[in-house]
Amino acid sequence: MIIFVCLTTFVVYVTWAAFQGRYYTFGPYLSPLYSPELFGNSPHSWFGAKPGWWPAIIPWSPALLVLWAPGLFRLTCYYYRGTYYRSFWADPPSCTVTEPRKKYRGENSFPLIIQNIHRYFLYIALFFLLFLSYDVWKALWFIPPVGGTDAGEESFGIGVGTIVLAINVVLLGGYTFGCHSLRHLVGGLRDRLSGAPIRRRAYQCVSCFNRKHMLWAWMSLFWVMFSDIYIRLCAMGVWNDWRII
Repeated sequence: MIIFVCLTTFVVYVTWAAFQGRYYTFGPYLSPLYSPELFGNSPHSWFGAKPGWWPAIIPWSPALLVLWAPGLFRLTCYYYRGTYYRSFWADPPSCTVTEPRKKYRGENSFPLIIQNIHRYFLYIALFFLLFLSYDVWKALWFIPPVGGTDAGEESFGIGVGTIVLAINVVLLGGYTFGCHSLRHLVGGLRDRLSGAPIRRRAYQCVSCFNRKHMLWAWMSLFWVMFSDIYIRLCAMGVWNDWRII
């Protein structure tokens, strides 16, 4: 029940936030739900404003262009599959509790066989970590308010939002680098790793993250949502971003 409530809350909030298309940026901060902002009206946009080819029947939001990738990476994750199979479908609710059906189907047929795309979305998730790391770098440079002596010139600084985005990258990195598919990628296809010291070291490193994969998964899930909430409330004027440096 706890997992059901937590996952449902996350999905509902992220869906709502993605379709908002507003309050996703504040100063040098960009919500991770909208990163990278390929098209948009904020200074973080890579290719300008809303594209002309966007269908008129679909509400416009920069998040809709990118959020599908990390979303499918989590949806097809081996750990999350086990959690939402049990909590949403009772498949099974516990190891010693029978399933509410007589025949076991597994993931060998449509649509669950599509879960095998997880290994490919791993590559995309690793790529997204680069963009989120770049967002942390941008969050270190602030533009003084208009009317000041240094107006228009970026200055180095650290705000609470900078730390929030940095923690987000660390937690997402721990979750991604502990992925079961990455563990197989760096250490698979060999019966003995003793003859490949570099791959053995990489396998041990990924295995270290993998041992706490459940913890990384939940902490990163919560922090992604909190990062968007923090930036959103700052942009709405509800919270004030405290400058540490």
